[in-house]
Amino acid sequence: MAINNTNLSEQEILRRESLSRLRELGINPYPAALYPVNASTAEILAGYNGENFADVCIAGRIMSRRIMGAASFMELQDASGRIQVYVKRDEICPDEDKTLYNTVFKKLLDIGDIVGIKGFAFITQTGQLSVHAKELTVLSKSLRVLPIVKTDADGTVHDSFDDPELRYRQRYVDLIVNPQVKETFVKRSKIVTAMREYFNEAGCLEVETPILQSIPGGATARPFITHHNALDVDMYMRIANELYLKRLIVGGFNGVYEFAKDFRNEGMDKTHNPEFTCMEIYVAYKDYNWMMDFVEKMLEKVSVAVNGTTKVQIMGNEVDFGGKYRRLPILEAIKEYAGVDIKGMGEDELRATCKKLGVEVAPEMGVGKLIDAIFGEYCEKNLIQPTFVIDYPVEMSPLTKRHREDPTLTERFELFVCGKELANAYSELNDPIDQLERFQEQAALKTKGDDEAMFIDYDFVRALEYGMPPTSGLGMGIDRLTMFMTGAETIQDVLFFPMMRPEKF
Repeated sequence: MAINNTNLSEQEILRRESLSRLRELGINPYPAALYPVNASTAEILAGYNGENFADVCIAGRIMSRRIMGAASFMELQDASGRIQVYVKRDEICPDEDKTLYNTVFKKLLDIGDIVGIKGFAFITQTGQLSVHAKELTVLSKSLRVLPIVKTDADGTVHDSFDDPELRYRQRYVDLIVNPQVKETFVKRSKIVTAMREYFNEAGCLEVETPILQSIPGGATARPFITHHNALDVDMYMRIANELYLKRLIVGGFNGVYEFAKDFRNEGMDKTHNPEFTCMEIYVAYKDYNWMMDFVEKMLEKVSVAVNGTTKVQIMGNEVDFGGKYRRLPILEAIKEYAGVDIKGMGEDELRATCKKLGVEVAPEMGVGKLIDAIFGEYCEKNLIQPTFVIDYPVEMSPLTKRHREDPTLTERFELFVCGKELANAYSELNDPIDQLERFQEQAALKTKGDDEAMFIDYDFVRALEYGMPPTSGLGMGIDRLTMFMTGAETIQDVLFFPMMRPEKF
């Protein structure tokens, strides 16, 4: 997209003039050649012993400069941190032509430009570890002015890049000027790595399943709809990958998992983004009791891998991911926190109870959503430490095996931390006749106007008719887990590029 020069600031116009001047001097401001970096700033700062790093090549962004006649200092930032660079005119310009220093370095380079430095590490007279430049190469000219944060003598911060709208929309600037933001995403990577290691050690296989689906199954949510031109059919962005993973269990795999991008055409808030990452895992010959033990050990491993301890500060609470978690039946939770016993209530009784409790409901809501509304209003906020809420009514769990002791319930749990759902798991329903009946009940809700109710997936029912072994499955939101493990208060802080309204240029 071409930029309208009439909208440029005076400084941006000057930078474009510097760009033209560099080219006039025969200097390519965007060279394509390989630059032979052999050290990072962090490696130099951590490993210098007075003798090593005698021949270093580093590259990074200029973050500050002090021009002082024939010798100057600048601060260079690469992916690992910042280091001071000493630039002496006669060192980088050994011949009579001093243009590289007098014109290029002093006048045509700006904060934000990316340069390469060849030289050696040394300690300055003031005791600061620095790199003495023997050679300077322009690698990329920055045409926009960075909002460099400055702190004056009184401690007042100026030009801080802290507006959430700008930070999320221009994450690339956020990462440059607020380098501490990178730590969140480093921890996110450690979370996923620790989980993969745990699953692989358990003998599970990482797989991939379709994102474009003819039927959006595996969850109750409103899908995004798109169109496939060649087939001339509408398709859906997946809302979950559950049904495809269970097809693989039918096919003979004992354990499969996937870190999946899912899409739900719903609202955005501090804990929800329409595009999100969910990990789902399915293990044959296991049940939801086994899965609870499995999850406890996994989260302990993840917490230690990321933070070095099982105890994490989340929204002002110290949460301990170590040890055994409380296992609380959902109907007991409602009795404990809402003060009502809803066991055995039908739709009319539940509507009356919701009205008595002041819980807002809609006409299309069935038994499952009415119970969920009461639970959400009265119970969730009280579940601070990791808690397995278990044994959901059948109406709330269309893909879950009925409870072995009470057929009105299912063998399902949701894991709650700090009042938020982190995971959802079942003893998976593998009775194809029961599954078809549950799908049909969901279809009836859709007819009543519930646009989040499930479609009937006849192919999945057919797969179950071939026989699926007893299986336990788990879905866990990676974005929310990252929020918990990093102490982030919004989901936008753990996504590089969260959903935003389109920007007008």
